[in-house]
Amino acid sequence: MDVTMAVHKAAARTLRIGMTTTELVDFLDRGHRKFGLSLTFGAAQFGEATAYPHGVPYPQTLAEGDMVLVDTGTKVGGYHSDITRTYVFGEPTERQREIWDLEKRAQLAGFAAAMLGAPCEAVDQAARGVIEAAGFGPGYKVPGLPHRTGHGLGLAIHEEPFMVKGSRTPLAPGMCFSVEPMMCIYGEFGVRLEDIAYMAEDGARWFTQPAYSVDDPFGYEA
Repeated sequence: MDVTMAVHKAAARTLRIGMTTTELVDFLDRGHRKFGLSLTFGAAQFGEATAYPHGVPYPQTLAEGDMVLVDTGTKVGGYHSDITRTYVFGEPTERQREIWDLEKRAQLAGFAAAMLGAPCEAVDQAARGVIEAAGFGPGYKVPGLPHRTGHGLGLAIHEEPFMVKGSRTPLAPGMCFSVEPMMCIYGEFGVRLEDIAYMAEDGARWFTQPAYSVDDPFGYEA
């Protein structure tokens, strides 16, 4: 997780007008290799393409004011990292700030609901509740959150337990999972903030600190 976060920070510093998503993914690969690791996956989306959870089948070119979404990870000892950051290249608009802040509130609500013994679906319900309270959705409708809030992470990128409606598996020490309630607004942009949490003996903890703000996505809260 620490290596992938370092690569994320470096990638953000390389952005320039005219850069393509293909170039950015190549940088993610080189960045992980500098630490002696290999890129297990890397995805970059710019502008309106950020609204689609699984990307689009064509590269994009970076322009001033674009939303930027980067999702990447590596593997150590068979175990995966998986972190997504979304931010704006340039000065965010009020709309971009509003949706980014909503995404962060939803992510933190999901994390707060990750209590020992609680069903996995509680994480999804809490995050989705924040989004619905802001007038999006409801449920899996867009604009809003069209997919599960999180997935288990370990020897596979996506494994049990899943943070999704109907998942009654109780959260227990040792479980690792993502919290990533993506905001998707087709025709505009999307925002996904993904960090991995794990259940310790005294409750949920983050492997990596969540993004701080749309202006300083890699800063840490005091």
